Amino acid sequence: MKRLVLALACCLSLSLHAEEGMYPVTQLQKLDLRTIGLTISVQDIYNPRGVSLIDAIVHLGGCTGSFVSPEGLILTNHHCAFGSVAAASTPEHDYVTNGYLAVRRDDELPARGQTVRLIESYRDVSSEVLSGITDTMDLGARTRSIEEQIRRIVRETESAQPGRRAEVAEMFAGKSYVLFISLLIRDVRLVYVPPRSVGEFGGEDDNWMWPRHTGDFSFLRAYVGPDGCPAAYSPQNVPYHARKFLRVNPNGVDEGDLVFILGYPGRTFRHRTSHYLAYEESVRMPFVADLYEWQIATMEQLGKDDRAVALKHDAWIKGLANTSKNYRGKLKGMARLHLVAQKEAEEARLRQYIDADPARTARAGTALADIAAVYREMTSRAPSELVLDYLRPSSTLLSLAFSLLDATHEFQKPDSERVSRYADRNRDALRESYQQTIRDLYAPTQRLFLKKMLSLAGALPSDQRIAPLDSALGNDYSDTSLDRFVDTAVARTRLSNADFILGALALSPEALEQTNDPFIRLALALEPSYRQLREIRQRREGALSKAMAVLVDMKSRFQQATFIPDANSTLRFTYGHVRGYSPADAVWYSPITTLRGVIEKTRDRDLYNTPAKIRELAAKKDFGRFRHPKLDDVPVAILYDTDTTGGNSGSPVMNARGEMIGINFDRTFEATINDFAWSESYSRSIAVDIRYVLWVTEKVGGAGFLLEEMGVGE
Repeated sequence: MKRLVLALACCLSLSLHAEEGMYPVTQLQKLDLRTIGLTISVQDIYNPRGVSLIDAIVHLGGCTGSFVSPEGLILTNHHCAFGSVAAASTPEHDYVTNGYLAVRRDDELPARGQTVRLIESYRDVSSEVLSGITDTMDLGARTRSIEEQIRRIVRETESAQPGRRAEVAEMFAGKSYVLFISLLIRDVRLVYVPPRSVGEFGGEDDNWMWPRHTGDFSFLRAYVGPDGCPAAYSPQNVPYHARKFLRVNPNGVDEGDLVFILGYPGRTFRHRTSHYLAYEESVRMPFVADLYEWQIATMEQLGKDDRAVALKHDAWIKGLANTSKNYRGKLKGMARLHLVAQKEAEEARLRQYIDADPARTARAGTALADIAAVYREMTSRAPSELVLDYLRPSSTLLSLAFSLLDATHEFQKPDSERVSRYADRNRDALRESYQQTIRDLYAPTQRLFLKKMLSLAGALPSDQRIAPLDSALGNDYSDTSLDRFVDTAVARTRLSNADFILGALALSPEALEQTNDPFIRLALALEPSYRQLREIRQRREGALSKAMAVLVDMKSRFQQATFIPDANSTLRFTYGHVRGYSPADAVWYSPITTLRGVIEKTRDRDLYNTPAKIRELAAKKDFGRFRHPKLDDVPVAILYDTDTTGGNSGSPVMNARGEMIGINFDRTFEATINDFAWSESYSRSIAVDIRYVLWVTEKVGGAGFLLEEMGVGE
């Protein structure tokens, strides 16, 4: 497998400041790993001309996973597999609640919605992406030019390399871009999923908290066609033969030990300005957290007496709850740290530096003011824009209508010119996505969610009205009018019928419009509003990327330092130590929890209802070879000061020798602020200890054969 060496711009050179810890793997040569304490070399981790640890790390949807056997066996988080487990479950076979074990390979179930990506090569494409940019061009045109160049690069790359997927990642806004080429494996299967009372022990009560006692792990397996090439699910497919897999060390780690993580952290925003942070703190995050909490409570109420209904909502609730609590933690952390004020002070010093030199003033004198103007506009328009943003995801039926409209328009184009989602190679995945969405539809939820969003639209100020909604409702947003409109639309739509959806994919846009479906009519009416919003945001993005490219240069000169790019779902390295912390005065948390804590939290209800088998083994102190010698117990979770964010879920936590000793799954509540800032004092990440993974798998799940497959001997 050939790898292209990534030649990033000089702004990607690394500094060793503690606040910047998500290192692009291609820049590891800037670190002295021996001084850090690793006993392996940079080439053992990342080798562009050979096999290295990164060949065992996979991008698993919005999570990370790792190969732990040569037979395509993957370890990741329970919550990363949760959606697929819910999709495979029925009230009669409730794998969400009871877990699932495939004793034979033939029993391994399709993990619907899951794909595995393995990075094969990288290259800098900054000059290509920015080739059409001029200083004088319209700001909206600037954004469209960048987007068009990115689409062209992706299209040409995938055309030249069939079976591969291309993605261009922005490393610094308006400045540097990298093309990643991946092998995409589409046949992924469930192997062993522990019961929910293990994999989600403590539920939302414990989410983002420490101490933690959650066995957040699951085993999946990647399959390919008999010829070794990626293929859609088929009984004839064979396990993917990973060229590298991680060695699992059943001895785990101890307090103070060095650990490091390889994974795909989602998004951080540490290079953004005070104006961005103020908008997030005062406007967007409170709106989203309030809305999600209402949606969660609504779905829980609808499903409380009907497990079949609850199964339709489980994955949705889990995702919303994770985001909502994360936002509450961020808001608390921003207030505690006075983060906006800190950024304002930094920017004041940077402005003084810029203003002190005429050349700097000529180049960057208006950059901060230009950014401030964008966020003033965003704040003033936020009420209507947020309603539009969350109307579609809140109404699955409306979202389906928009997707079908997009599909029928895209299918009129040559395959090479389509958006990737609608390319011929993705038709099977598109159909499966629609079918799963329809399986999870529940009409009462659709009615309540749509009514909620329409009521928010009805409360908008006069200068921000959404005209198509006013027209559809005759400007009558009373409960009676909303109920009548929503009930009629949900009752008459055909978008809850899988046969209609799949048949509609073959229609022309004109024929789809003529179906006269109420949600398709509503989507058509709203489409100009969304198009206008896209154009506004393209202009804003053009202004921000232009100003941010200048500011990064000025900040680098002012501080005489270079910066790591914000996380952007590309492969990163971070390191730290198993370490406790003090979240409040007179409080100290040690960094390892044990099975004793599971039993202490156990009660006969909800997600603290520990399986009888675990209680029995704990009572007998049947810890086997997974006993921690100092703690005289099975370690359950570990705490460490690496730098992680969303997307690092499922990332392998490794020791100084590159052996897997845990699976990252969360951060502490105080560390939700990591996306905006990192602190040595309070930023802590959480993993399930590999000893608990192995103990549960062998002694509770009865899947000792998986330990044998991983080479974990007696």
